[in-house]
Amino acid sequence: MNRLSGRLSFLRRQESRRRVWRERRFSWSMRANRIPAFAGMTMLLFLAPARAADYYAGKSIEMLIGADVAGGYDIYARAVARFMGRYIPGNPQIVARNMPGAGSGLAGAHVFRVAPKDGTTIGALMPGAVMGRLLDEKASSLFEPTKFNYIGTADSGTRVCITIASSSTKSYEDALRQKTVMAASQAGGATRDYEALHNHATGAQFNIVSGYKGTAEMLLAMERGEAAGLCGLDFSSLKSQKPDWLRDGKINILMQDALDPLPELTALGAPEIWPFIKNELDRKAVELVLSQQLFGRSYVVPPGTPPEVVAILREAFAATMRDTEFLAEADKQRISIAASRGEKLQEVVERVHASSPDVIARARQIIEP
Repeated sequence: MNRLSGRLSFLRRQESRRRVWRERRFSWSMRANRIPAFAGMTMLLFLAPARAADYYAGKSIEMLIGADVAGGYDIYARAVARFMGRYIPGNPQIVARNMPGAGSGLAGAHVFRVAPKDGTTIGALMPGAVMGRLLDEKASSLFEPTKFNYIGTADSGTRVCITIASSSTKSYEDALRQKTVMAASQAGGATRDYEALHNHATGAQFNIVSGYKGTAEMLLAMERGEAAGLCGLDFSSLKSQKPDWLRDGKINILMQDALDPLPELTALGAPEIWPFIKNELDRKAVELVLSQQLFGRSYVVPPGTPPEVVAILREAFAATMRDTEFLAEADKQRISIAASRGEKLQEVVERVHASSPDVIARARQIIEP
């Protein structure tokens, strides 16, 4: 926590210097282009439809990705960054940058506390960061997920537990009977949380080995024989990162984790978690944890961003999700698109964070190793 706080302090100082420079440039621009009839008006006036292009003209947007390079979240965010700028008036360039750490907690804290509140920074966050305030008490001091402005989500995904084909754990029943070494990220990452969830809610005997930086590294660990498998991997990420594993039968799919089954996985024989859960409280706690997948590829801007700017970005994101060229690119990269608008996402996040205290308490317990 001290290391993270120190990093945030450094980032705040950097951003403060950049903000002063931006404010000076804006002030000079306002004096040079002042319209007498509107003298004294604030920057928000210039976000009216007729002036929206002027607001982003000549600017760039930073897409801050809270995950490592080459993982599923990185692949999605960079695809969005390549296309979204064409739907923002003024056509700003969107520059992707990775800021992994604490299951997107570092990126979330930067967007919440440090990034300018002007629509020039978009955070691409893992669901665990959005659920952090609910499921991890330590995360509550870093940022408040309900106060972000949600631009949208690119996918409402299903996650899977898998093992390499050579593993003796070939089914979920095997996982209940014998120990299985499973690769995982640090605390706050979906892989560690979901493996712990299976242990506590169903009695699986996963031996969780934490410390891997991202899913790409975990999949490599499976190939090397360091681990038999992992849980909490988005099925869309599996298809984009290792398409041959499915095609050539190189893995066993032990479980599909989602509120509702995915027909493609059901056809492959992957069971749902619900028949294996021990009691009703655990079922409700698992439902709470899995509800984060409704906002599987979330994009946010800081609290305090002008509503007019949020509206511009939400419309641009929605248009990107309909773009035939973008969808063709997504299909080429084997990433699924099941998008939701920012307004709907905002409501889901607020509803989830209003869950009952007993369910929240049990959810926190079952994701701890």
